[in-house]
Amino acid sequence: MLLKNIVKKNTYQDSVFLMSIAHRVKSLKGIKEVSCLMGTPENKRLLKSVNLLTEEGKGAEPNDLLISISARDKEDIKEALEKIKRLLAEKEVRKEYGETILPKSLDSALGQLPDANLVHISIPGKYVRWEAEKALERGLNLFIFSDNVSIEDELELKKMARKKDLLVMGPDCGTAIVDGVALGFANVIRRGNIGIVAASGTGLQEVSVLIHKAGLGISQGIGTGGRDLSKEIGGITMLQGIKALEKDPGTKIIVLISKPPAEEVADRIIKEVKKAKKPFVINFLGAKLERETKRIHFASTLEEAAHKAIALSKGEEYKSKVFSERKERIISLAKRESSRLKNKQKYIRGIFSGGTLCDEAMLILKSLVGEVYSNIPLKPSLKLKNNRVSHKNSLVDLGDDEFTRGRPHPMIDFTLRNERIVQEAKDPRTAVILLDIVLGYGAHPDPANALAPAIKKARERNISAVASLCGTEEDPQDYKKQMERLEKMGVIIMPSNAQAARFAALVATKRR
Repeated sequence: MLLKNIVKKNTYQDSVFLMSIAHRVKSLKGIKEVSCLMGTPENKRLLKSVNLLTEEGKGAEPNDLLISISARDKEDIKEALEKIKRLLAEKEVRKEYGETILPKSLDSALGQLPDANLVHISIPGKYVRWEAEKALERGLNLFIFSDNVSIEDELELKKMARKKDLLVMGPDCGTAIVDGVALGFANVIRRGNIGIVAASGTGLQEVSVLIHKAGLGISQGIGTGGRDLSKEIGGITMLQGIKALEKDPGTKIIVLISKPPAEEVADRIIKEVKKAKKPFVINFLGAKLERETKRIHFASTLEEAAHKAIALSKGEEYKSKVFSERKERIISLAKRESSRLKNKQKYIRGIFSGGTLCDEAMLILKSLVGEVYSNIPLKPSLKLKNNRVSHKNSLVDLGDDEFTRGRPHPMIDFTLRNERIVQEAKDPRTAVILLDIVLGYGAHPDPANALAPAIKKARERNISAVASLCGTEEDPQDYKKQMERLEKMGVIIMPSNAQAARFAALVATKRR
């Protein structure tokens, strides 16, 4: 294999656009790896860590475009470079917008859309504060998709926004649905009377999808960014979101979603909830559940949060269910799957694109199969020594920064996920491969087709594949077709992430 770095001086490009270029070029014959990044010190360290940095690349500056190609021969590298140059010149993203000229500054954007009140920011993290402050000064709310923003910058931006009665969703905010408009990764969800404030993108997606499938809808889906409920940030955006939804006449029930917040932040949020008048459902994954009141309800899983909100909206009593299907059907299906396993096959290997979905699955599995190892463990002692090698029962979040720096998110590009599926299938101790498959805007246009080669390879051995399919029938990927294709490959599709985790445990423990 040959490795070549090309540095294009003073050629700034949006990170999402660069990731899409790398994804397209990597499909060319003879290409092993492609990376298109700005030449920041962080990005160069990343390329060095995966052996994709040459002496030429080391000289790249933060405003330079750094292209790294690992390929079979010089002709393959030449073809890849020509493709990259063509994509940069054509700006293929324009095809989505016809012949519209895309603005290159906030001023030109506001010139085209003077009534806009929200800015979507997706640029390298170190530049976010500069652009975000300009937008806030103009009285614009923010949706910050970018990650790798310092917590100090996040705090200053949120304080500034609060003073101006503006909202900062993010940084590292993957999902929001504002007045029915999807931002980032989001599904097609009908409008309804349930409002959501979430410090989790996939958490917001899972809950909103389950609400939609029940025939209801959401009023607003406000993302906060994953660090909002930390001690340093203090829940600024979630508290603002609570107040906004409390005033919103279209919102009748409010759902709060997060990983366990800092204790003092949780107290502050509960205090605010107690002052409010609307019913609340609170899902702080892994946190100790408080005593419920007539108006304040607590949920241990995303699925429970969704169904409690649904019951409140319908004026019905909430009834807990372990599985949606009849018990007999689930037991029969689990027996069929486990009967194919050999005695040494006893471990669950989870490969996730959503961090909160991974967390939820670990919380469920720990009471069913025991300790679960991860790159984002529930406790430090369960941290994988090598995040690329599983140990016993292991769940890995491929959406974590370690795996996404310089690469498309695993909801977009299935390369890492497919490699990990094949890797786990080779382990003679693997019983179940557990997956989350997320549909909607921004996600891969055909996940079933993308997964097919890896699933086929894995199923050459007698391994059970279990997945949740987070999406609606209105999503662009066509939910029914995706489910049919996956089931045809032998994948067991469950209606929620929580149920997929429970079913995986049923299959794996049958052979203990």
